[in-house]
Amino acid sequence: MYEPTTQFAAVALFMGSLGVGLAIILVIAHRRFYVYEDPRIEQVEALLPRSNCGACGTAGCRAFAEALVGGSVKPGQCTVNSPDTNQTIAEFLGVELGAVEKRVARVACAGGNHVAWIRAHYEGLPSCRAAALVAGGGKGCAWGCLGLGDCESVCEFDAILLDCHGLPHIESAACTACGDCVTVCPKSLISLQPVSHQLWIACKNQEHGDLAEAQCEVACNACGRCVLDAPEGLITMKNDLAEIDYSKNAIASTLPIERCPTGAIVWITENELSYKGRAAKPIIRHQPLPLAM
Repeated sequence: MYEPTTQFAAVALFMGSLGVGLAIILVIAHRRFYVYEDPRIEQVEALLPRSNCGACGTAGCRAFAEALVGGSVKPGQCTVNSPDTNQTIAEFLGVELGAVEKRVARVACAGGNHVAWIRAHYEGLPSCRAAALVAGGGKGCAWGCLGLGDCESVCEFDAILLDCHGLPHIESAACTACGDCVTVCPKSLISLQPVSHQLWIACKNQEHGDLAEAQCEVACNACGRCVLDAPEGLITMKNDLAEIDYSKNAIASTLPIERCPTGAIVWITENELSYKGRAAKPIIRHQPLPLAM
C-alpha cells in the first residue's frame, strides 16, 4: 500500500510528464503550421488612413497593406491618403506609385423642393429609408430624392451636405468613393463615377413628356433632343429616360445639353460644377413649393 506522499509524487510526476508532452506537441504544431507574415505589412498599414472605406477595392486597410506588400496593387489606389503619403509607401516598398482615375459620388436628381412637388406630408423618423417605406416618401416624382439626408449622415468624410433645397451636394475633393452613400440611398440615386464622365443625366424619372414635368420642372421629359444632337450611339432612350454609353465617352461633348428644355442633362467641369444648356428654362424660384394635394 502506497503512502500518501508516494501517491502525491506519482501524480505530480504524471502531470509533469503530461505537461512536457503537451508542450512538445504545441511546439511541433507551431513549427509545422506557422505562417510567415512579412513585417512590412504592419509598417505599411500604419501609413494608411485606417478608415476601412473599401474605395481601394479591398476589404479594408489591412487587406490593402497585404496586397501592397504582395505587389498586386499600387499605393496610388488609396484615394483617402494624401499623394505624399502614398509616395512614401511607394518608396518604402520600392514600387511605382501607380494611379487610378479619381471617382466621385454623383446624384442622379436635381429635383429640390423648389422645383419638385410634394404630394403628401411625411411625419416620422427623419430618414429617407423610413420615408420611402411610407408610400414612397410623398414626393410627386417616385424616383426623386427625398432629401432627409441619409447619405449625409453615413458619410464619414463630411463630403456630403444637404443644400438649401434639400438636395445632397457632394464635395469632390473630400469624396473618397467609399460607396456608403450609394448603399444607403433607398432610391438608388447615387453612383460612383470617374471624373471623366462629364456628361451627366441628373434625373431618373421614367415618366414621359408633360407627366414628368408635372411632378418636377427639371425632370427628363424623354424629348430625345440629346439623342439627336449627341455623337452617334453616345445617348439612347431607355424607359423614357436618356442613358449615356460611357464606353464612348471619348467622343462626349457639350452638344447634347444645349437643346435640353429642362436642363436634366448637364456638363460637369473638372471642379465638379454643373452647367445646363442654353435652351434650359431658368429656375428663379428659391422658396419651397407648397404642398400639392
